Amino acid sequence: MMINRKYAFVLFFMLTFHFLSAQSGWVEKYMMDEAYKNKIISLAKQAMIEKPITVTNESSPRSAGGKHDFFSEGDYWWENPASPDSPYIQRDGMSNPNNFVAHRKAMIRFSQLVGTLTSAYLIEKKKEYVEQAFKHYEAWFLNEETLMNPSLLYAQAIKGRVTGRGVGIIDMIQMIEVAQSLRVIEKALPGKKKEIAGVKSWFEQYLSWVTTHPYGIDERNAKNNHGTCWVMQVAAFARLTGNKALLDICENRFKTILLPNQMDENGAFPLELRRTKPYGYALFNTDAMATICHILADRSLWTFSLPDGRNMEKGISFMYPFVADKNKWTYPKDVMYWDEWPVAQPFLLFGSIAFKNKTWLGTWGTLERFPENEEVIRNLPIRNPLIWLKM
Repeated sequence: MMINRKYAFVLFFMLTFHFLSAQSGWVEKYMMDEAYKNKIISLAKQAMIEKPITVTNESSPRSAGGKHDFFSEGDYWWENPASPDSPYIQRDGMSNPNNFVAHRKAMIRFSQLVGTLTSAYLIEKKKEYVEQAFKHYEAWFLNEETLMNPSLLYAQAIKGRVTGRGVGIIDMIQMIEVAQSLRVIEKALPGKKKEIAGVKSWFEQYLSWVTTHPYGIDERNAKNNHGTCWVMQVAAFARLTGNKALLDICENRFKTILLPNQMDENGAFPLELRRTKPYGYALFNTDAMATICHILADRSLWTFSLPDGRNMEKGISFMYPFVADKNKWTYPKDVMYWDEWPVAQPFLLFGSIAFKNKTWLGTWGTLERFPENEEVIRNLPIRNPLIWLKM
């Protein structure tokens, strides 16, 4: 007997919700102290007066795209001092402060605001929080005057070289908590069903682009954190839109591509350790791998092991001593932002849930949960744990 596909998918997500709720309940009790809740409510009160800012608020003359196209420039590309009018040259690990980042900042702001507001809603159950949050969704995805086109054709451009690159797709990780927050809002605002369907349609269009365009294919096939982040964002958006086929692809890539090709026998990620910011990149990739496992928690990625024993528990165990005590770090120091890391890394939180490891959770609780450094925020797309534990 054939089961109705819609019913089957609803059942699938109900089981996922109950699975995560059972796993994360003890963690939520630990982290929901009064100081933490008060900080979220304080931030949410400020967010209540913030107006939407989208990609249409600011533009760059160096963008080859239009008003509605996201644009950013490669972080590590600089003017050639020997010839200022020539194509930019690369300085790995050194961010150029003069590059255009307004759209990325607007996207990060969007993610921060809706993540904070939905977190506050989960604490106080006041509908005005999610109603305010949804105004930002309408501006970014529905309003024809202010929306962003569902692609990243002009991301991570390099002056004099390319108008956009596949590596720019990593900028979309800032939309992961936007997608996760919408799952909270959808339950809280049943009267917005039509509008929420419109937002989901935007993500469906983006998924179609990122899984078929040459930029998306290039990023998917990247061998380092870029390939990881492709899977992370596609998994998040596929879960939101109910695209089981893409969820299957993400599961398969984790098992057959990411884990075997990126992790060594010690649980480290060698490609990240070779960078000029090895500590930050190692944290970032471990966070992304753990987030994939959390999004696909019903698929047992946490307990999946390669025949030689490589798995996520080993990956977190490799990084944990260097988070608990950074003085134990045996690799070169990062050329920038060494002092800003670590913060409350998501892999510690998600890993503590998956493996019931109270030591990891205890360390997570001692680290900064509300970082203010822009570079840290940019490389910490999971900033609002409540929306991940509740949904």
